[in-house]
Amino acid sequence: MKKLKAISLAAILGLSISSVPALAAPKPTLAQIEAAKKVEAEKKKAADAQAKKLAEANQNLRTLTAKANAATALYRKAQEELAVATKMANAAAKHAAETAESVADAHKTIGRLAANAYILGGNMSDIAPLLSSNGPQDLIDQISTLGTLGAQNSVALERFKIAEAAAIKAKKVADDAKAAQIIATEKVEAAKKVADDAKEEQAKEVAKLQKVQDELMRQLNSARKVRTTLEQQRQLALLEESQANTAAQTDGQRSVWSDLGFKGRATSRTTQAQRDKAVAFAKAQVLARKPYVWGSEGPNTFDCSGLVYAAYRSAGLGWPNWDRLNSALYSTYTMHVSLKELVPGDLLFYSYKGTVSTIHHITIYAGDGMMWEANSKGRGLLYSNIYSIKGLMPFGGRV
Repeated sequence: MKKLKAISLAAILGLSISSVPALAAPKPTLAQIEAAKKVEAEKKKAADAQAKKLAEANQNLRTLTAKANAATALYRKAQEELAVATKMANAAAKHAAETAESVADAHKTIGRLAANAYILGGNMSDIAPLLSSNGPQDLIDQISTLGTLGAQNSVALERFKIAEAAAIKAKKVADDAKAAQIIATEKVEAAKKVADDAKEEQAKEVAKLQKVQDELMRQLNSARKVRTTLEQQRQLALLEESQANTAAQTDGQRSVWSDLGFKGRATSRTTQAQRDKAVAFAKAQVLARKPYVWGSEGPNTFDCSGLVYAAYRSAGLGWPNWDRLNSALYSTYTMHVSLKELVPGDLLFYSYKGTVSTIHHITIYAGDGMMWEANSKGRGLLYSNIYSIKGLMPFGGRV
């Protein structure tokens, strides 16, 4: 099916402007125009169907993107909570270690006191302390002090043991909370990966559909261009036929001044290939419906002599052999040929009184009694017969 469509489109494209002579527009048939319309309609139908698929895919992508963004937000929150839980677990571990160290220190202190008491107690049977310079009372005071310190340290040891148990319990709670948060974070991370993967796959699908849509739109625009070109060619061909008939039925000599002997150049400085290029340029400007602006020589607007100047400049002429002049000066700057000797690309001059000084308009001969011209602000650029303007001079100018 695609091959048949390509063949039919190629057959229609074969009638484009670039494949026909510049001297006359082709005349596509109504059947060819209808065929082009059918191809365009088929391309539009396919493009519309694809556009619908693309819209649905884009909607799915937006939904998946929202889910992925939500999953990312949950993951970030879980990471923050994990950081807090880790910090608390580390603090609890540090506190447990500190309390354990305090208990160990208390054990050491009590151990030393017990050792001292044992030593002192072991010497009670010894008479030496009684005979010391401080006397028995000093020994009694030392033993009493050791007993008091021992009792105090025993109480402190119990408190340390209670604190140690609480710290161990708090550490376990913190470690359990951290472990639970790690599991929760891993689950959220897994959900985030699923959402991100779904979003990525959908984005690939959208890109693939967009590529197809772009190609279908290119084909639709091409088909539309073919159809509009055929319609324009037919309209222009019908206009050519009508105006050529008018020109053929006009007694040209009654519209032409008598030859008053005006002279121009002795030779031409262009080839027919260059003149054909100038005609093609002028034709393109008319078909593009570019406006008339006095004193303008393109590329977007023209007056009559500006169109002539731009046409031959596009054909390769330039300074010093070609310059921007007014209509009257162009008549003296070209080789004069009679109207019956005109070839496409020759220039036509129009005068108020049949004198060079009153030449007011210049056009490019298209062939078959027709011309391309920048007519006026009101009428713009036209394709018309050479007798449609009064005052045609009895000669043309060959550049």
